[in-house]
Amino acid sequence: MQLDTLIFGGGAAGLWLLDELSRSGYSALLLEAGDLGGGQTVASQGILHGGFKYTLGGLFTRSAASIRDMPTIWRESLRGRQDPDLSGTRIRSEACYLWRSDSVSSRLGMVAAQVGLRVVPRTVSDAEKPEVLARCPGSVALLDEQVISPASLLSCLAAPHQTRILRIDADAGLTFEVDPSRRVRRVRLTNPVTGDVMELSPKQVVFTAGAGNAVLRQKIGRTASVMQRRALHMVMLRGQLPQLNGHCVDGAATRATITSDVDSSGRTVWQVGGQIAEYGVSMNEPAIIEWARSELESVLPGLDLSQAEWGAYRVDRAERITATGRRPETAQILREENVVTAWPTKLVLAPQLAEKISSIVRGAGQGSSSEVSIPGDWPRPKIAPSPWEACSRWYDSFENSSERRKAA
Repeated sequence: MQLDTLIFGGGAAGLWLLDELSRSGYSALLLEAGDLGGGQTVASQGILHGGFKYTLGGLFTRSAASIRDMPTIWRESLRGRQDPDLSGTRIRSEACYLWRSDSVSSRLGMVAAQVGLRVVPRTVSDAEKPEVLARCPGSVALLDEQVISPASLLSCLAAPHQTRILRIDADAGLTFEVDPSRRVRRVRLTNPVTGDVMELSPKQVVFTAGAGNAVLRQKIGRTASVMQRRALHMVMLRGQLPQLNGHCVDGAATRATITSDVDSSGRTVWQVGGQIAEYGVSMNEPAIIEWARSELESVLPGLDLSQAEWGAYRVDRAERITATGRRPETAQILREENVVTAWPTKLVLAPQLAEKISSIVRGAGQGSSSEVSIPGDWPRPKIAPSPWEACSRWYDSFENSSERRKAA
């Protein structure tokens, strides 16, 4: 089969690109070795950042500049006013709250520069404050950054393209043929169910597989040293919790980022990131849960967490390598012959990444090839479960309390 573009990786970046190319008349196929979004996408908190958090140090950074237009692009798609039509995506919240912890550095952080941003915080009155933030010191602001369900986003992006999305066995069912100039000439796939073999001849190969990009690059004789991984250790709570989406700011950093959803049993679930997830990488689950609870009790005075259950999960942020090892400031693309390796850097930058790669496809002068025709017995990947649905170990409050340590 002749193809214009063969995409590896079924997260938000790969699926958005598949939609962009398909709507533009290019023949494209997406391959996924696991569940759609099973790496970084479904593990993300779903905040469509507008750049404010990157100005907390008082500067208008490249990160803020690259991301500032993204909320508008997403909002139009979520309303169904532009392609891709994401009106079926579930919106957890239309905005995020912004509050500070009780420290001098935090008070400075709340007045950080907002020059050039499309989304700026609006201070709310005491009457407008949600009960969970009523006892927080200082002002509380509202930031027009939507929070979406990553799982429903994946479903929405994948739905129109079921015939173009295949599940593969990346270990035993995938081989590349690379010519002396290091161009990928052919890709052979073995159906993991029937054993049948399919041969593809793509004009362009795109890797958007997150951490999986390293293995894919090695398969075609390219180095994996062009990418880096930055780890997170996320914390979850479930139970009778209030709905809350927002950031607790401490100086130039987000001390805690909290997003809310509801699990399959009707319990409210919180995902907790920010500094808690970054500093907790070296901790085991009981240790990070104990620390997270202490932090939440500090930044949310008066909140009763005694009946909550706690969980944790790890996820690596796969990115193009930087000299400092810190997060790249924009979506990243590496083009080598007919291979593009891509890293969106953040969920919100998926449309920016898709546009960049589409420009490469168009600029290469590629015309549309024959329509994609896949055997009906080829398996399709399912949507990855949310982290709280996949978590197998939950801790009750007593299990991680100081009273338990004393009792032991």
